[in-house]
Amino acid sequence: MKAEFLNIPFLPRHVSIETRPDGTLIVRSKIALKACEKNIPSLLHRNSQQRPHHPWLAQRRGEAQQWASISYLEGQQQVNAVTQYLLNLNQPGKTVMVLSANSIEHGILEVAAMQARMPYAPITTAYALLSRDFSKLKAMYDLLEPAVIFVQDGKMYEKALQAIGQDTHVIYVDNPIKHPSIKPWHDVIQTPITRDVADSIKKITGDTVAKYQFTSGSTGIPKAAIVTQSMLCTAMAMTSQMIEWGDDRPETILLDWLPWSHVAGGHAVFNGVLEDGGTLYIDNGRPTPTEFQQTLENLKEISPVRFSGMPVSYTMLAEALQKDEALGKSFFRNLKRMTYSGAKLPETVYDAIQQQAIRHTGFKIPFVSAYGSTETSAAVTYVHWPSNKTGLIGLPHPGVEMKLVPLNDENRYEIRVRSAAVTPGYLKQPALTAESFDEEGFFKMGDAATFVDPINPQEGFAFAGRVAEEFKLQSGVFVRVSALRVDCLNAYSPLLNDIVITGADQAYLGALVWLNLAECGRQFNLAPNDIKACIQNEKLRESLKNRFLEHNKNHPGSSMSIKRIWILETPPSIDSGETTDKGYINQRRVLENRKREVERLYEGDASPNLILI
Repeated sequence: MKAEFLNIPFLPRHVSIETRPDGTLIVRSKIALKACEKNIPSLLHRNSQQRPHHPWLAQRRGEAQQWASISYLEGQQQVNAVTQYLLNLNQPGKTVMVLSANSIEHGILEVAAMQARMPYAPITTAYALLSRDFSKLKAMYDLLEPAVIFVQDGKMYEKALQAIGQDTHVIYVDNPIKHPSIKPWHDVIQTPITRDVADSIKKITGDTVAKYQFTSGSTGIPKAAIVTQSMLCTAMAMTSQMIEWGDDRPETILLDWLPWSHVAGGHAVFNGVLEDGGTLYIDNGRPTPTEFQQTLENLKEISPVRFSGMPVSYTMLAEALQKDEALGKSFFRNLKRMTYSGAKLPETVYDAIQQQAIRHTGFKIPFVSAYGSTETSAAVTYVHWPSNKTGLIGLPHPGVEMKLVPLNDENRYEIRVRSAAVTPGYLKQPALTAESFDEEGFFKMGDAATFVDPINPQEGFAFAGRVAEEFKLQSGVFVRVSALRVDCLNAYSPLLNDIVITGADQAYLGALVWLNLAECGRQFNLAPNDIKACIQNEKLRESLKNRFLEHNKNHPGSSMSIKRIWILETPPSIDSGETTDKGYINQRRVLENRKREVERLYEGDASPNLILI
């Protein structure tokens, strides 16, 4: 593909590297961080004055599923009313806990909680909707001690509320339920506004706690990272500085599904739209085979200026673009860049998307990726240049110090971070907070990185695995689990949903795998979601075996070659910590919980679940 990239005014690449005697590197941008905003609510106030009738949030509503929106002025009026309601509860500093997904009301409540100086705590919906025992949700509730719980739909969240919310004020939008203290949203936004709202806003400082953002971990104990207004505004400045728009700044129009309970959607997307005075269309689609069609239909109506997704999203998007001319015209009409996260974007998918971009625009559209965590406000590094390479994590944002501690293999470094966007710690967990920082105050990310080109550091870094997941075989050979897992998922898609690598202190590598039942059923003419039929189907088993054989042929070394697999029959459990709050697989916890399956894999069990490669 010889086409040029669309010209985007990315921030120049200028980094400094300090090398310490022990080989540790300190990497910084030479460019100063721009001035930060005062706080997040101030952005809404500015927009309500400068763009009062411009749509802020939009969402499909009603039986006809038409787009309904709220303007910045309407949003400000409702935010102030909800702020007054929260202040009237007279529980200063108490938490506002949100159980439901992204919505217009959810967004209003978030800013209102910040104005009332009551920390906002969004919870991944799976803990309230998919859990059987609500153990994680109960632990979060006990940790937060909320004054208010918000749900979009009372009936949908009734069981969760019965488990945790009997002594707490509940706000609902639709479908009332019986509860000791419950109030409809319509009544809340009618609350008469007093001077108390303005007085509360004036008292917001950079150290005011804006959020408690839950993050995943291997312990299974909920961790709520403390997020201050200063952290949010610093991260927002870091992200927006990556592109230096002038008078040619495009109108910010986003169609996005990323949950606000996660740092990418809750920080970068939600706050970024407020900073730009743009419009956020809340996508009711998801990157799944059954729900992505809704995203595609939305993209025919909404032409975003940038698009974010996981690699699987782009796989499905590439296929759809090849078949649908109208989709391509709408998708690329305003598009300036694309972002992926969660895993490396396969090169075949990258090429397919760029072919469509050239066809519709005459240019390649830059793909960017970033690296961060909940504790760092999603702002550590960013790919702020056009590149045909995938799998990059970029260079440090202005204002970020990266401390790279050398590991004893393959020129990799453990990543540690210090910046004004880093959390001061975890709520009510001082010991865990202390463990998470080194003696110089750098937050320990638990990840590894490597230079893309050690001779030319301006080419940035590539992700090089989770340090805690790595292990050695009996031979002493080191296994980089993250890289191997990504290679396997790319090679075996779409037959597998996920994979866990086994082999610590064993002679060879194996894998526990979850089948994509819908795709397996479609390809091999099996009943939908029939795991037993899939496991016993010889054609499916042979297909899996052949794919692993091909992988092993391309990766013959013992640190990459998979000798046998075990097909798991039960999905990963959120209650036992096998999936994180971001929907990713917790490798360590799966291996702990499924020891018997691992044992049977290496014993050579005669079960049809076992496939010898």
